[in-house]
Amino acid sequence: MTTTTDSTVAATDTQRLPNAWKLGLLRGGLEVKAFFRQREQAVFTFAFPIVFLFLFASIFSDDVEGAGITASQLYVPAMIAAGLMSTSFQSLGISIAIERDQKQLRRLRGTPMPPAAYFLGKVWLVLVTGLLETVALLVVGTVFYDVDLPDGVGEWLTLGWIFVLGLTGCALLGIAISSVPKTGQSATSVVVLPFLVLQFISGVFIAIDTIPDWMLNIGALFPLKWMCQGLRGVFLPESAAVLEQAGSWEYGRIALVLGAWCIGGLVLCLLTFRWKSRRDG
Repeated sequence: MTTTTDSTVAATDTQRLPNAWKLGLLRGGLEVKAFFRQREQAVFTFAFPIVFLFLFASIFSDDVEGAGITASQLYVPAMIAAGLMSTSFQSLGISIAIERDQKQLRRLRGTPMPPAAYFLGKVWLVLVTGLLETVALLVVGTVFYDVDLPDGVGEWLTLGWIFVLGLTGCALLGIAISSVPKTGQSATSVVVLPFLVLQFISGVFIAIDTIPDWMLNIGALFPLKWMCQGLRGVFLPESAAVLEQAGSWEYGRIALVLGAWCIGGLVLCLLTFRWKSRRDG
């Protein structure tokens, strides 16, 4: 009789435990609060692409020949893409490596919390910070550089799927690269260097039509180049498509590449993610 009662109580308690989705939402709230409590990190994350936008847009402000836009306008969608990758790839790659080195992941793995809840929390953090970063850059772009917001439902939908696919692919890539640094101290160097190189060869800092084809082909292997290209298609007039390597926005290819990175990034995460640092075995 006692055994039966204990089993019933255990089953009832199990049913009352929050599921992974609810725990992930709660974990996401904690992640967002922790992010904004570190004021220096929050300010740097949001200010970095905005400051670079002001710098490059001020230095290169002439009209782009044959494109019907100014160089300043060309930098707005590029910086939005770079901002999205910064809040996902760079942020997760560094923070997860530090949490692993400080044994926070090891302690979390020993709790009843489902592993999926931890990653869902990171997803919520990336979504919130990525959305805020995008809004901030759009405000700067529309107020100071005469960038037009989309005026049709189709363009907003295009912005939506580029945002979701790009942010997801970059976030998964950030989780995967977090396993590369041997220590939390080396995480910044390991993550920032490839991100910085990609910005130069993906059309963020330098216009696409001035980058050598072999560099563009390397950049085309990663999400950032396609995010930049897709966002240029959303915010710039059709005449600006002549600056692209293929002379068009190539939305189909953008969706294909970003979707492939979502799948490939998930596979990389499953193959490489570790809850313990290399020193812990």
